[in-house]
Amino acid sequence: MGMSVGNNGSGEESGYRPISEINITPMVDVMLVLLIIFMITAPLLVAGVPVELPSTSAAKVSQPKKPMIVSLGPDGGIYIREDQVTVESLVPRLEALRQAEGDTVVYVRGDKIRPYGEVMEILGRVGKSGYSRVSLLSKPKAGEGE
Repeated sequence: MGMSVGNNGSGEESGYRPISEINITPMVDVMLVLLIIFMITAPLLVAGVPVELPSTSAAKVSQPKKPMIVSLGPDGGIYIREDQVTVESLVPRLEALRQAEGDTVVYVRGDKIRPYGEVMEILGRVGKSGYSRVSLLSKPKAGEGE
């Protein structure tokens, strides 16, 4: 009458089986602790130290550039910023401005009475001048976005 360990006498193994499922409870606990730590420390990192800066007569490091806006007026006139240009001189003028000021975003706007094809032609000419970032401008409808 000895005691057997590891079997129930019938030659089969006992009820112990390894768990094949992943226990995610410790991972969730660690993530929640990290979340709380980051929530507490994030406002401290943004605040910084209040400092009164001295005045200086030195020039600013970078002067703000005027936005590059190409407009198609209601009369069909093409404008770069406030200067009117012809269709033929649009690409050379834009290339010269790109050489002088560097690559920037070009905003294209067209009057709503002008055909869509004319606005697309202007977009093509702006792309041909070497600008890679082009955006279309529009006006929001009254009552929206308020």
